[in-house]
Amino acid sequence: MARHLITSALPYINGIKHLGNMVGSMLPADVYARYLRQRGHDVLYICATDEHGTPAELAAKEAGLPVDTFCGQQHDAQKAIYDGFELAFDYFGRSSSPENVEITQRFARSLKENGFIEERSIRQVFSVADDRFLPDRYIVGTCPHCGYDKARGDQCENCTRVLDPTDLIDPRSAVSGSSDLEVRETKHLFLLQSKLQPEVEAWLEGNGSKDWPTLASSIAHKWLTEGLNDRAITRDLEWGVPVPADTWPELAAEGKVFYVWFDAPIEYIGATKEWADADPDSRDWKSWWYEADDVRYTEFMAKDNVPFHTVMFPAMQLGTREPWKKVDYVKAFNWLNYYGGKFSTSQKRGIFTDAALELLPADYWRYFLMANAPESDDTSFSWELFSSVVNKDLADTLGNFVNRVLSFSRKRFGDEVPAGKEAGEAEVRLGEEIARLLSEYEGHLEALQFRKAAQSLRALWSAGNSYLEEKAPWLEIKTDQEAAALTLRTAMNLIHLYSVVSEPFIPASAKAMRSAFALSDDARTWVTAAEAKSLDSVPAGTGFTVPPVLFAKISEEDLEAYRERFGGAETAESGE
Repeated sequence: MARHLITSALPYINGIKHLGNMVGSMLPADVYARYLRQRGHDVLYICATDEHGTPAELAAKEAGLPVDTFCGQQHDAQKAIYDGFELAFDYFGRSSSPENVEITQRFARSLKENGFIEERSIRQVFSVADDRFLPDRYIVGTCPHCGYDKARGDQCENCTRVLDPTDLIDPRSAVSGSSDLEVRETKHLFLLQSKLQPEVEAWLEGNGSKDWPTLASSIAHKWLTEGLNDRAITRDLEWGVPVPADTWPELAAEGKVFYVWFDAPIEYIGATKEWADADPDSRDWKSWWYEADDVRYTEFMAKDNVPFHTVMFPAMQLGTREPWKKVDYVKAFNWLNYYGGKFSTSQKRGIFTDAALELLPADYWRYFLMANAPESDDTSFSWELFSSVVNKDLADTLGNFVNRVLSFSRKRFGDEVPAGKEAGEAEVRLGEEIARLLSEYEGHLEALQFRKAAQSLRALWSAGNSYLEEKAPWLEIKTDQEAAALTLRTAMNLIHLYSVVSEPFIPASAKAMRSAFALSDDARTWVTAAEAKSLDSVPAGTGFTVPPVLFAKISEEDLEAYRERFGGAETAESGE
């Protein structure tokens, strides 16, 4: 079995994330990691909070807390939500960890030794009103490329172009709104990406990037076609990974720290070391990151993070001249919008992850989000679509099947799986159909095609309903009890199969289905094609219970309450 390293883009520390953040990185990575574990692979799924940068400083100031205290609280709050969504990270770290400081400084020293970092005097924007140099992202103005009027000084989130603050039209301070800005001289470190471009291009071409989703490969190649510019990698901030005094004493004395986008991707390595340091006798972080030729590394992220992961981070790794593991496959996602408009915390539009868990169990959200993942295009959340998917797929197709089979069998045959006849033609056809659909489902998950995988999973559930309608045990029982017992035994084996193969998408519900059967030695992690055809993993005589309703339907009254609380089509269109 292969070794799989999986990372999802680090959620930023300053606030609870919305559903778009969840479906754009962490949730699909979790589904993939769960699937690979169930197939017997050695998997390490790593994530962390991204804690450095100006937004963290400003948010802490607004909260009246020291920035380290603020980040600690926010890390715990985010981790609790991700636990609620049953994201099965092997480790969820912090970019402010000592491990990340150590490895980030190691990267910087190596890059300098190899001639890829140099110190330059630059003229930087200084806000007279705020009495401070402004980091790029805290200068806002109009993008010169697309005209978006809220572009940041580091990147336009509308057209994704990388910017410098001096590119902006009508720049102003994002801290105070003041346009009283001056350009003053200061010193910073620059990553010489221009010198590394040929190596990045060669790596990208030889790394199978042609097999990446078009979204990821096109963004990477667009950057390279436009040419890589040397980039400042230090900032004038109080909070961040310090520039090491043994290498740059003058800049260290001035309190310079590394740019958050320099240390954030290194935190994938740092968090792995955090994981290993928690149990050093049995864990080795270097086996995943250093000379790790036997590891397949997959990254998950939304499209705005693609340039940094496919160009800048590989350039940093290549420039160290050390054998760091570089990404093999980049799974990038488009945006999930809210009724066609953007999620907005300030305007109270859209649903965020904490509120989602207050409303309904995690599996409702996990399934809906993956079934509508923005893989090839942007997708849009609406309460109407959400309720339709939950009611049809989860409540009617899966939940109702489980409940009616187990309830009817208990009523007619007691609390054990009935024996009944030997399997007949209908069961043979069913087994072949289940094996075919299972193979299709596996293929989509192997290819990281999550919407298609959800469709195949739904088809597996539907096949059980079709079988039940064909056999009609409620009619069979009147004339042939043995035939009815066979139908119910077969259907119960389907429920057990569903409990195994549905786990990557709906882990809590899968556990509830599996625990309905008193199988003391049930260590099955997946279902082979032969097992799918035979449908006999739950033998006659096995005790069972009827679990509570797996999925409650969403009513019109529920819908109205959700729209009123979170906004619907009208608020999204008006921007209110």
